[in-house]
Amino acid sequence: MHTFQHGSIKAIATDNPRVHAFEIVGHADDDDVEAMAEHMNEVFDRADGKVDMLLDLSAMTGRDLDAIFDSDVLKAQVRSWSKVGKYAVIGAPKSAAKMIEWADKVIPVESKAFEADRAHEAWAFVNASRIGQS
Repeated sequence: MHTFQHGSIKAIATDNPRVHAFEIVGHADDDDVEAMAEHMNEVFDRADGKVDMLLDLSAMTGRDLDAIFDSDVLKAQVRSWSKVGKYAVIGAPKSAAKMIEWADKVIPVESKAFEADRAHEAWAFVNASRIGQS
């Protein structure tokens, strides 16, 4: 089971050790995003092959944008191109969902956005199920 929690971001336990799932509840500040990036960089360092990711944004109310310029965040984003096989996002805002669908065509990560009411499809996409409650 993957354990991570920082502010608004919390890991979701899954039945597949290759799948790293997270949910964001409320506002994700730059410290939260930076901590998650540091966590994923550690995951990438330990991974034997690729991992899959699922991010549930259904209860997210916003995020700080300046985190995208943090060195750990940039490093995790670039490394994800070779370290992540599938990336599912649940409940992304429409503009983000469009960017995820576009990214699926230009980066070597199979990425899909799912409406909140289709969360079960996102979990099936990454071949995992949630264990327990949030």
